[in-house]
Amino acid sequence: MIMRAGIIGLPLSGKKTIFKAITKLRGETDLDISSQTLPIVVTITIYDPRVEMLGEMFGSKKKVFLKMEYFLPSEFSSAKGERAIWSQVRTCDELIHVLRNFELAGEKPDPESDFWKTEEEMILNDLMIVEKRIEKISSDKRKGKTERDLIKELELLQQCKVLLENGRPLREKKELVAEPMLKGFTFLSAKPMLLVVNNEEDVVSVPEWKRKPISAKMIAIRGKLELELLEMGKEAEEFRKLYKLESSGIDLLIKESFNALNKITFFTVGDKEAKAWAIEKGTKVIDAAGEVHTDMKKGFISAEVISFEDLKKCGGFSEARKKGLLRVEGRDYIVQDGDVITFRFNV
Repeated sequence: MIMRAGIIGLPLSGKKTIFKAITKLRGETDLDISSQTLPIVVTITIYDPRVEMLGEMFGSKKKVFLKMEYFLPSEFSSAKGERAIWSQVRTCDELIHVLRNFELAGEKPDPESDFWKTEEEMILNDLMIVEKRIEKISSDKRKGKTERDLIKELELLQQCKVLLENGRPLREKKELVAEPMLKGFTFLSAKPMLLVVNNEEDVVSVPEWKRKPISAKMIAIRGKLELELLEMGKEAEEFRKLYKLESSGIDLLIKESFNALNKITFFTVGDKEAKAWAIEKGTKVIDAAGEVHTDMKKGFISAEVISFEDLKKCGGFSEARKKGLLRVEGRDYIVQDGDVITFRFNV
């Protein structure tokens, strides 16, 4: 399943600029978003030098990188005046919150205030859903429906309510939002979030905030400059030096948006293909096998595991075996980022 990041932010924060820059740099299709009226999705490739190296090492015919979707909701309001982007981004795996940090028509930016305004909106949105569901469950209980699942759900929702009433997003309690019973609610404030401060062309760093969120990472990007350089072609190199833009801010955004998802990467490799796979941190190797193919999980016997760095030093499995670096692991082994795995199974 391809992961999806929804791009949000107040009007004129530069969401379209950031989205267009992502599309220009890594998008698989050339999109025109100048007159956007409907939501737009672009699929990008997450390049990983480890896949390249494994492919070269084993002479793989195909190199398969991770992919990710970036989703730009359309900006319009419902009949009640509510921002309809919330219904559009509910199914996203994470949110990228773009914050304006450039002057606009003489108006000074205030990214900190803009962030908390949107954060409060999401918290209130979630609180309304929680209260409505609690009321429904309480009503069912009064009618004699005291099933164990309903009682458990009510307990979890009460915990959510306490957090939200105190102005805290649900993402602060990862163990709570990971509960299977709460998954179907697609709470907005429960989603992992990356804050992207969209700076002026001559501003490099993240601004100082009086009150920083404790559950979201913040990066600074000069969105307009990044897009202009991407559209410039070969001449861009000189301008990159002029603006001290040694590396791509959009590359950083893609990297950090993947990291925000709490995922790790493992690899499978052979002469046919070298491939990257994304799984949740803490995943057992038998479940990782199921990501590759359901038969591998069903008939799992064991897994041969080596870290990418050890394999790189050895130059291949044969030398790794001689040095005792290629391990045989059972079904309960917790996969680590960078593991290269060969699954043994029988069905």
